[in-house]
Amino acid sequence: MDIRETEPTPPDSLREDSAATLNSQVVLFTAARTVLNTSYRMIYPFLSVFARGLGLDLADLSMVMTGRSLMGLLGPLLAPIADRRGRKVSMLLGLGLMVFANALIWLIPIFPVFLVGVLLAALSNLIFTPAMQAYLGDRVPYSRRGRILGITELSWSIAFIAGIPFIGWLMEHSEAQYAWRVPFPWLAGLGLLSWIVIAWRVPNNRSAHASPANGWHALKQVLVVPSVLAGLGFAICASAANEVVNLIFGVWLEDQFALKLAALGAASAVIGISELSGEGLSAIFTDRLGKERAVKLGLITSVFATVVLYFFSGSVTGALIGLFLFYLGFEFTVVSSLPLMSEVFPAARATVMAAAIACFSLGRATGDLITPWLYQAGFLANLICSLGFNAMAFFLLSRVHLDTYEPKSV
Repeated sequence: MDIRETEPTPPDSLREDSAATLNSQVVLFTAARTVLNTSYRMIYPFLSVFARGLGLDLADLSMVMTGRSLMGLLGPLLAPIADRRGRKVSMLLGLGLMVFANALIWLIPIFPVFLVGVLLAALSNLIFTPAMQAYLGDRVPYSRRGRILGITELSWSIAFIAGIPFIGWLMEHSEAQYAWRVPFPWLAGLGLLSWIVIAWRVPNNRSAHASPANGWHALKQVLVVPSVLAGLGFAICASAANEVVNLIFGVWLEDQFALKLAALGAASAVIGISELSGEGLSAIFTDRLGKERAVKLGLITSVFATVVLYFFSGSVTGALIGLFLFYLGFEFTVVSSLPLMSEVFPAARATVMAAAIACFSLGRATGDLITPWLYQAGFLANLICSLGFNAMAFFLLSRVHLDTYEPKSV
């Protein structure tokens, strides 16, 4: 595998910022993404609250979640905005859409508006995140990019550990009939504050390369690059390997130990801590190890955790240790792969990052389809399938190169 810790030389307009400026921008991006991710992640833990407030059953809300997941496929078509119009423009568009979505639900609290708002909020994350990653990819040397992108990825677990409890506190201290509406003005306000600060503090820049005229052309340009295709296949396989366990672990814990509330409550805490650990360790070690080695280490950790889940799951403690390692390995793999993907095809960096995010979503969807069928044969079938997907991810990772590629006209 020919992955080198190269230092592409950016044009003068994209030279690395001063350390102080860059650090302040990373803090700002992490805070903004924490707001976006809190808006995204709050639906699941408070599903029953939203169902009661809207007068719906859980099946109706599950359809909303399905629609939200499918929005991920639009990401690669929207990301070229950042390549053509500038990273800052795309980030502001994403945050503005998030503010609008949350304000809309707050002002018009009915189900059709809730549905539209949830979909728009998901879309806002798909616009903001690749643009932010491309902005940092433009300005941070490849040898240090793992640490910087890893820090911004802490926002995912911070949203779960800090953002979700804050939302719960707001709901608990409001009247029952209005509890489900309370988070939306807060999220809209925090999103607006993030929008203002980014508009003030972050300069705009575009890709140094000529960009296609529209999203379809940009996607076609990206999908003829072999390394990009290998990286996207890796994303699908790594995500599917996680999902065939992730979707069913709660049912398995209940079946295995008959301790539904205690086990699932502990598992939720374990997942939050393991996500934070995986992201933090990636930020610390990815650049030191090299991106390829770091991703391989994450995959190996996931494989080891799969073995632990089978051989040492005779107790709740053993099962939770296995789950901790499993989620830590996956989070470390995902976060470590981001700087690698950011340099596979810099000519359309935002589009590549959006395509990677979409493929992680596609991998989850693949896992969701086959997981119940696998579990009918027992949890071992899920574990074996996870091992198979991780093996394919290893192979596809070996096909990812950072070679220079001249884009074809489309």
